[in-house]
Amino acid sequence: MARIVEISARSNSSFEDAIRVGIDRAHETLRNVSGAWVKEQKVELEDGVIVAWQVSLEVTFVLD
Repeated sequence: MARIVEISARSNSSFEDAIRVGIDRAHETLRNVSGAWVKEQKVELEDGVIVAWQVSLEVTFVLD
């Protein structure tokens, strides 16, 4: 049986790094992480310049 949990993660450098941060966090707290779906991407701006990248992930993990 598999479950899905939604998490958000943020990076100061890129969407790819934000995804990596989210997957690393999920891996630390969940066992048997088997995949993730990037549900949403957002950027934070200051004076028209991107200062942060944020993603919402749906992480799938298999129950023991």
